[in-house]
Amino acid sequence: MTDTTYSPYRCLPGPLHAIVLAGTVPLFLGGLFSDIAYYQTYLIQWTNFASWLIAGGMLFCGLALLFALINLLRAPRKSGRATLYFLVLLVTWGLGWVNCFEHAKDAWAVVPSGLILSVIVTALSAVAAWIGLTNLRSGAPA
Repeated sequence: MTDTTYSPYRCLPGPLHAIVLAGTVPLFLGGLFSDIAYYQTYLIQWTNFASWLIAGGMLFCGLALLFALINLLRAPRKSGRATLYFLVLLVTWGLGWVNCFEHAKDAWAVVPSGLILSVIVTALSAVAAWIGLTNLRSGAPA
């Protein structure tokens, strides 16, 4: 049995938190692949795919951010890793929001800024998932 006094959270993130956190990576990655396909083919439908995938990634990232905020506020002792996890998710969501606006432009205006933002947001979502799924559920001292 683990001692909960060392846990940075009052209650550990549940399965729903893990699902929405892990769901951000493939959605943002799909948006990135769609941007790459548009960059190579200039078929406008790829930007539509990217817009929808990024919107789905934003929904999942927003839910994970909400779970992280609630868990951070309920924590009896603030952990550096928990705060870092929240901040990385916040930056991911913020840049994803900018990426959504970028993809709302005309298809020809999306390249190269939309592609660059997709690379950054995908990398940040992978880092957030790595931090959140390895350290926050271990219950070990941070």
